[in-house]
Amino acid sequence: MRGRIVTLAVSAAVLALVLFGVPLAAAVAGYYIDDARAGLEQGADTAALTVGPDLLRGSVPRTLPHLRPGATVALYRTDGTRRAGAGPSTVDVSLAPDEVVEADTADELVLMASVGDGRRVVGLVRVATPRGEIYRRVGLTWLAMAGLGAVAVVGVWLLARRQARRLARPLEDLLSAAFELGAGNFTVTAPRSGIAEIDSVGDSLDTTAQRLSDLVARERAFTADASHQLRTPLAGLRLELEAALDLPDDELRTSITAALESADQLAGTVADLLELARNVPAKSGLAPVGTLLDRLDRDWRGLLAERNRTLRLSVPETVAGRLVVAPVLRQIVAVLVDNALHHGAGTVTVAVRDLGAAIGVDVSDEGAGITGADPLGPPPETGGVRTRHGIGLPLARRLAEAESGRLVLAAPAPPTFTLVLPTHGET
Repeated sequence: MRGRIVTLAVSAAVLALVLFGVPLAAAVAGYYIDDARAGLEQGADTAALTVGPDLLRGSVPRTLPHLRPGATVALYRTDGTRRAGAGPSTVDVSLAPDEVVEADTADELVLMASVGDGRRVVGLVRVATPRGEIYRRVGLTWLAMAGLGAVAVVGVWLLARRQARRLARPLEDLLSAAFELGAGNFTVTAPRSGIAEIDSVGDSLDTTAQRLSDLVARERAFTADASHQLRTPLAGLRLELEAALDLPDDELRTSITAALESADQLAGTVADLLELARNVPAKSGLAPVGTLLDRLDRDWRGLLAERNRTLRLSVPETVAGRLVVAPVLRQIVAVLVDNALHHGAGTVTVAVRDLGAAIGVDVSDEGAGITGADPLGPPPETGGVRTRHGIGLPLARRLAEAESGRLVLAAPAPPTFTLVLPTHGET
């Protein structure tokens, strides 16, 4: 990449110099030729004025004027023969009074001018400058222009190398960071270069690394928690089926029906967990709050009644039709109710509140309260607050956060957990 940047910059500089320099070089050559002719015209006028008085009196001028370096002056009779100065011995030119003509040769720029009083011609003046002198001046100027062009190209090359390093290095760093990310290092951070466009790519790469890290952490937590939590209901289901083998035929149907209900509940839990694990945050499976909690009431009221406890459900009409991600609400509230069933006492209350763009779900019971470690934190190796069915309080908290919500212990006594979950419109 660095070589391509340098090559492109130098090529652009050379092209610009050629497009600008060639016309300028031609203009310089034309300028020197025009300047030489202007000098010859001035020299011819000077020579004619210098020798004119002597020729009009019939005498021969003793000296001829000195012109610019390299220019020559010669005085000729009207018949074209030379009388003085440097030039060819004869010229084949016939001039009228005050006439000036160009008489260039292969080697010189030549100007012929008549000498007289305006009515008659008494002599001719020839001024000339070598073409080689003009070419020398043009060549020196072109050489200086070429030198400046070379300096400009070298400067562009040096600047391009510096810019190529500045541009290529952060891209190489991004490539290295992307490689590390692809290798599973989610802690990689793309370095910043000070170039807004490249830094924006680095920001996106960092965001991707963080999202992948969260996704992998969540999947690992899901695997650990789900595998731990599903062992208990699976074992219970197996025991119920084994116990059914020892029952009389008239009681067998009731036991198998209970086992199937447990299997259905377990299948629903697994389906919800898999859906949540594949969507971070989840944006599918929307359902009304009222419908979800009515189903919760049917599933848990009987279990609580077996322990002489009741379930109180409060869902205001203003939020009953609000849409939420069904697996998230269903699983988290089930965890909280199950936790109250096994670790609490008295009536279990589920109350829904309207929080504008979100809902609040408070789950409480009449137990003695919670002491010790935070039940929503990571459980210790020897135990912790876990539900008999479901996914556990810590993973429930992570599921809420994955849906841009939160799950907190609002009050330790009486124990009250609050779930805040965003809504997605209404039915």
